[in-house]
Amino acid sequence: MEKIKLAIIFYSQTGVNYKMASIAKEEAEKHGAEARLLKVKELRDTSDVIANSPWDKTIKVTENIDIAKPEDLVWADAIIFSTPTRFGNISSQMKDFIDSLGGVWTSGKLVNKFVTAFASAKNNNGGQEHTIRAIYTSAMHWGSIIVPTGYTDDSIYAQGGNPYGVTATQKGEDDQITNDVKAAIEHQTRRLIDITQKYIND
Repeated sequence: MEKIKLAIIFYSQTGVNYKMASIAKEEAEKHGAEARLLKVKELRDTSDVIANSPWDKTIKVTENIDIAKPEDLVWADAIIFSTPTRFGNISSQMKDFIDSLGGVWTSGKLVNKFVTAFASAKNNNGGQEHTIRAIYTSAMHWGSIIVPTGYTDDSIYAQGGNPYGVTATQKGEDDQITNDVKAAIEHQTRRLIDITQKYIND
């Protein structure tokens, strides 16, 4: 059976999406996939980052993680995106990466890639669902295959009941992931791999 190749693309300012992406990578590898954990490049000035302690900490913690390139999506069978919410939409850093995919899109290299997504915000109604749907809209243009969580496991209800993808709510500057969210991330990751596996090995 062919091993699934999974690209996990994240942007993280305070560490939450980095941790969500890391949980997905660990679960994917347990489930037999070959996973690449990749960050999108930072767009903001260094002075802005240094002035924000959690942001500066996240930059340092993730400094050895490779920057995502369009070729990583070409390599992958399946893709997970993880981004914080910005006014009900994806972060500018993630949008910049998605906007860089024109070349691989026009050449048809994103067709039939399996895509799912995570998001986070500072409050329960911060626009996380819209953020995930924005990513899925891009994936529709690519001809990719969207894999939402739906209500396919009890863990989805436990973490808030979002059928689009797992979301996390950050409390203050706390970047910890609750056990409910962790379990839902693990389920969403396994679901993506299982569905991709059925297609690849059909």
